[in-house]
Amino acid sequence: MNQKKPKSGKKLHAPKSKLGKVLLNLVITAVIGFVYFYVALPALNFQSEDFYTFVGLLCVVYIVCAFITGGFHLEGSVVTTASGNIKTVQGGKLKEYFRFIKKQCLPIGILLGLLIVVALVGQVISLPIFRAASYRELLDVQEGDFVTDVKEISFSEIPMLDEDSARYLSTTQMGTIPDMASQFEVTYDSTQINYQGRPVRVAPLEYADLIKWFTNRAEGLPAYIVVDMVTQEVQVVRLDEGQGMNYSPSEPLNRNVYRHLRFNYPTYMFAEPSFEIDEEGNPWWICPRVVKTIGLFGGTDIKGAVLMNAVTGECQYYEDVPQWVDRVYLASLIMQQYDYYGTLIHGFINSIFGQKDVRVTTEGYNYIAMNDDVYMYTGVTSATSDQSNLGFLLCNQRTKETKFYTVPGATEQSAQASAEGMVQDQGYKATFPLLLNVADQPTYFIALKDNRQLVKQYAMVNVGQFTVVGIGDTVASCEQNYLEQMAAKGIAVDQGSRLETDVSGVIADIRSAVIDGNTYYYFSLEDEDVYYSIPAKDNDVAVILNPGDRVTINHAPVAEGETPDIVEGYTITLDRRG
Repeated sequence: MNQKKPKSGKKLHAPKSKLGKVLLNLVITAVIGFVYFYVALPALNFQSEDFYTFVGLLCVVYIVCAFITGGFHLEGSVVTTASGNIKTVQGGKLKEYFRFIKKQCLPIGILLGLLIVVALVGQVISLPIFRAASYRELLDVQEGDFVTDVKEISFSEIPMLDEDSARYLSTTQMGTIPDMASQFEVTYDSTQINYQGRPVRVAPLEYADLIKWFTNRAEGLPAYIVVDMVTQEVQVVRLDEGQGMNYSPSEPLNRNVYRHLRFNYPTYMFAEPSFEIDEEGNPWWICPRVVKTIGLFGGTDIKGAVLMNAVTGECQYYEDVPQWVDRVYLASLIMQQYDYYGTLIHGFINSIFGQKDVRVTTEGYNYIAMNDDVYMYTGVTSATSDQSNLGFLLCNQRTKETKFYTVPGATEQSAQASAEGMVQDQGYKATFPLLLNVADQPTYFIALKDNRQLVKQYAMVNVGQFTVVGIGDTVASCEQNYLEQMAAKGIAVDQGSRLETDVSGVIADIRSAVIDGNTYYYFSLEDEDVYYSIPAKDNDVAVILNPGDRVTINHAPVAEGETPDIVEGYTITLDRRG
């Protein structure tokens, strides 16, 4: 009986030789692997969990291709006999799959199984239950003396804003620049750094959408944002023509920061890159290199960073990063490492049961600038109590130098509630506190914001006695009220250089400005370069003064050796007409 030949138009041709099938399988696997690598960007590193996912995917793709090109079907296996006839062997059971893999792609099957075993074993040997001592040693914590280490800083160094307020001001400022507002947006994340001796937040622009990227990519991102955390001044810094930022996370193709990093350093693992500018204002991406120090996947730490020029894309790895870089160690990693340090003090079992001497970080953190570096601050409390702090941490984000200060007192949340209670009629919300040394007293400094994220007032809360709260429209008046509150509560303080200072002289210049609806007058005296800032609502006499009048200004103290441009005044007194 003659068999009916299939129509030539419907017949599918596959490679007849085994070598041809293998080559086809490899080509398909390579194409899918390249697409996955280009999108997911896994590190080609045995300590990266993404590496095992990537190689495992390649193995699965090859095996599936082998099933297809080899004629394997769930209902049965299609095979060719020695005489050239085609017949179907019924099967469909799991063992048929394994038999086919063993016959057609044994090396790939062995590799896939080996990957699974290594990944599982690597996870187990990296668990804290087996390596508690190693996890506790991830962070070297030294005991610090608060008064000695945390010096009193001048008002020109105290950040008045938090990240949300800085973002709101940046977005508002962008809306005033027509040629940029329609094409670019301010990126959601910003970085707090020390720039030319002042605490600022910097953020790059990003393309508003894919169409805006296509029409602007040739010139790159034209500017970045700088927000002065003290004066609240927002500056859009335009780059020179032809010097736009070509490398950013908003780039979808090869100039994407993550993709550029992966192609240049295929075996490195990286933490989240942060945007910074150097002292000359050049934009950079700081890309911390992640290493695993315990077992195969455990003990996440940082070992240097790759500095990527945001304009040219030039990359350089530094194990010891330059001094101007402010953030290498992320706050989340520091807090995680301290939690290991605090919870594993008596071993893993004690961290779960008993919890003797167990300490953990509190929720939230903030930044403080000291010694031309940025330090991460967070509180420390016991595992069994969240009502009070045992002390707090300061960690240098560039070097990871960490100190613990034993300062028992209120938690940050309690301090925020106390500050909000003082202005509950206005409905202001407290930012996460910043820890300061005020008259040798550990003090929470808090900005109070309205519902538009604008800072309206300031509060200082004593860490040891969180009911002692000072409130003011300016930092100077806030501190003065805080010192008075401490004196009223019988807290002995060493005011030192924080004592009020009087200066007398003849007015040489007067200027005024309206800030948040309040008028401020700025006076300079003869033979002085500094201006004194006086709020009109607290000083009626400021409105009637003229150049040539002799006055006495009671103003905020200035630390020895500092020459600020503007000093906040408490009061101004007219001595006589000039």
